[in-house]
Amino acid sequence: MGFINSYEKAISIIEEIFSKDYQFALATAVDNIPTLRFVDAYFDKGSFYIVTNEKTNKVKHISVNPNVSLCSRMGYTFSGKAYNIGHPLLPENCEIRTKLINAFETWYFKHNNENDSICILRIDLENGFVHKNGIGYNVDFINETVESFSFVFDTVLTNE
Repeated sequence: MGFINSYEKAISIIEEIFSKDYQFALATAVDNIPTLRFVDAYFDKGSFYIVTNEKTNKVKHISVNPNVSLCSRMGYTFSGKAYNIGHPLLPENCEIRTKLINAFETWYFKHNNENDSICILRIDLENGFVHKNGIGYNVDFINETVESFSFVFDTVLTNE
């Protein structure tokens, strides 16, 4: 299909799939050494958001090298720059905090003590891949372009 003007369609698919609690493997790297861990993320307005403790290695890594990647079991992948946007109770984080509490409703307060040193990470996307209904979409978030093509997800998923 080549390059087509379907950026809005791709974004609507991304919003449909990821505007809720979604688990990814998050890759960071420091001194050219990659590290991978699973995180719960939420998509809103072109970025993914993660709530975590400021003392974690992922936050330390991002402070040195903001380049990150996300990958899911379903083959969805995204890359971009991650930023610590501060504590959820900061006035500027009020809107996204509300969305994160709703998205992570079953565990947000069980795993996040807002009296502790937690923060919100925002991943501003640069590129990504998503698929739906036999179509794959390579998304360039910077130039707002999409390459779409036939795609069949045929990976055998295991329980572990």
